[in-house]
Amino acid sequence: SLLLLSCYFLSAWLGVEAAPAADEITYLPGLQKQPSFKQYSGYLSVADGKHLHYWFVESQNKPSSDPLVLWLNGGPGCSSLDGLLTEHGPFLIQSDGATLEYNPYAWNKITNMLYLESPVGVGFSYSDDQKYATNDTEVSMNNYLALKEFFRLFPEYSKNELFLTGESYGGIYIPTLAERVMEDASLNLQGIAVGNGMSSYEMNDNSLVYFAYYHGLLGSHLWAELQTYCCSNGKCNFYDNPNQNCMDSVGEVQTIVYSSGLNIYNLYASCPGGVPVERGQLVIRDLGNSFIHHQWNRLLAALLPSVRLDPPCTNSTPSNLYLNNPLVRKALHISPKALDWVICSSEVNRNYGRLYMDVRKQYLKLLGALKYRILVYNGDVDMACNFMGDEWFVESLQQQVQVQRRPWIYEDVDGQQVGGFVKEFDNIVFLTVKGSGHMVPTDKPAAAFTMFTRFIKKLPY
Repeated sequence: SLLLLSCYFLSAWLGVEAAPAADEITYLPGLQKQPSFKQYSGYLSVADGKHLHYWFVESQNKPSSDPLVLWLNGGPGCSSLDGLLTEHGPFLIQSDGATLEYNPYAWNKITNMLYLESPVGVGFSYSDDQKYATNDTEVSMNNYLALKEFFRLFPEYSKNELFLTGESYGGIYIPTLAERVMEDASLNLQGIAVGNGMSSYEMNDNSLVYFAYYHGLLGSHLWAELQTYCCSNGKCNFYDNPNQNCMDSVGEVQTIVYSSGLNIYNLYASCPGGVPVERGQLVIRDLGNSFIHHQWNRLLAALLPSVRLDPPCTNSTPSNLYLNNPLVRKALHISPKALDWVICSSEVNRNYGRLYMDVRKQYLKLLGALKYRILVYNGDVDMACNFMGDEWFVESLQQQVQVQRRPWIYEDVDGQQVGGFVKEFDNIVFLTVKGSGHMVPTDKPAAAFTMFTRFIKKLPY
């Protein structure tokens, strides 16, 4: 009504709560008790009739002064609502696909969390022309425009500290977005955090072969062949070696890692629903790895374009059931133009232009500014984006070491535990999370929350 509208403008003018009332989630199905914090869901419109769906949960602490954290899942083509509902959101989806339970390790206990479904074609995000081909540069621009639009709708957060965080292919999304954000003085960027990120295809692929051998997957005969055909002068190239014998041996490694029934996201976890390999449902979720990418494209060519991209060894049925429930879509103000929600979009993934083979330039630019803090963290039993590749990447940036590699400690129900290992440089930290796979907050929620808290609050790890 007119009265409401004038109140809205008046409050905006007075600098009070100016959040868009129409986007507020007033009742969320599946919760026994509605939350004490506010949450919003709607669309951030960017260039060319593109509408990115966001779900914003205010901090459970002090929303007005707590930092704002953007979260992006990877793919490319996978939904950030997966991060909200199965990793570090305030409530986690239960196996019935209908119930939500509060998460004791929710990241919004200390920060305002903005989950963005990006690019368009992912989750509930859509484009007026329904064209979903895109690339790294366009995505970083649209993510930047979405952020600007968010602050236009929620001006009360524009002065809060801002952190950009993401997982896996987020390893490309986050630094390329940060490169734009750091040049906008109106945004209070403080730092970035990347979990199990794709930082360099070459380092990721090379390190995976060592990871597989030293985790007992390859055997001494295959290892000897790899050494013979792929290595010379103490250096091995498993990435783009012209030697056919080498590539044949690397092909065997790929088959073992991706097609023998192992859970590529967590070597030591079982594979829910059994092994989905024979249907060619090779990975997609946050698929950094170029091995997987080549394999996947080969397989995808032989499959129907409508193939469901459920990542292997993950069960997205509960999230699917919940988010496609008409009552939930209504509560989240989902546009009738939005597609049915799926965890990963095959169309986006298939038509995605990967322009960056590594993000070294972006990291060096951020580090060169001497004012941003960067956290690169990895679950150490993930094979999609393994810890060693990211460790090599951080080391290759050649920053001054502040604290040599050491164990870091956190508290769980059994008392103090080793959370993993950490090495600190001037403005960048490399940290492993012991016994965790690709989705760190899912596998090790208490350790992940401790790590996140120390990063945000600038506490020693």
